[in-house]
Amino acid sequence: MRIARLFALFTFLLSACSAASPGADAPLHVLATTDIIADVVQQVGGEQIALETLIPSGSDPHAFSPAPRDAVRISQADILFLNGLGLEASLQPVLENLPPDALRVELAQGIAPLQMDADPHADAHDSPEGAADPHIWTDPNNVRAWLPLIVEALSQRDPAHAALYRQRADAYAAQLDALDAWIREQVASIPQERRILVSDHLVWGYFGERYGFSQQAALIPGFSTLTQPSARDLAALEDNLRKTGVPVIFVGNTVNPALAERVAADTGVQLVTLYTGSLGPAEDGADTYLGWMRYNVRAIVHALR
Repeated sequence: MRIARLFALFTFLLSACSAASPGADAPLHVLATTDIIADVVQQVGGEQIALETLIPSGSDPHAFSPAPRDAVRISQADILFLNGLGLEASLQPVLENLPPDALRVELAQGIAPLQMDADPHADAHDSPEGAADPHIWTDPNNVRAWLPLIVEALSQRDPAHAALYRQRADAYAAQLDALDAWIREQVASIPQERRILVSDHLVWGYFGERYGFSQQAALIPGFSTLTQPSARDLAALEDNLRKTGVPVIFVGNTVNPALAERVAADTGVQLVTLYTGSLGPAEDGADTYLGWMRYNVRAIVHALR
């Protein structure tokens, strides 16, 4: 009932609030769903865009529930950048009612999604968002693939600055290439047999595939934090941790750590906090995407080396 009322209100607000065309000298009004996407878009858009983030920093994007004012913000944006692959599933009622000329860009397009492995023992509630892993930003090579999409969208709305957007994207691509090389150097210090990632939910698949890690298990056996593990799931996980001797569980900063703390108490493994669905604070150097990746890689290497 609440969803139906919100849907009706979204439709009314969207019909009443259409996006205004920017003036010749006005910056583009750009909206990004997450602060990670926002940071990357800002690297390309620079001072030519006025950028806002829809999902508050420090929040779990899986659990975000839009308010009516968010429908207005979406409808008034010149461009909406979103991840796709089900990460922003709660926005569907709003997105389906945008006008035909609204420009929304799903950055996952063109990236081959990882799929949930078939598990005959998996419960029916596993991974309610579907079989595709939405956490594409854990591999900087995927983020590099966002750049042409960002340039194309910004240039479509602001062709006068198209060359500048391409120049900034090229410069940022070089930084992502350097980041990728740095990550490879760092993880080389971890013995192959210790490159096992156990996390709060299945968030590190793209990182693991790129850099030679096995995402062996998760407290929540799915791609979304909204999935609820069964008692059987937890028992199997704890048994697996004891048998394999995995030393650490990586817990995201946007997830309630209570479940991880319980498993750690039962098994004696260490808990290490990583930044996952949102950037971190400046004091940790994780307030940009590049810093976010470096912080997480350092934490992973320190825990597993």
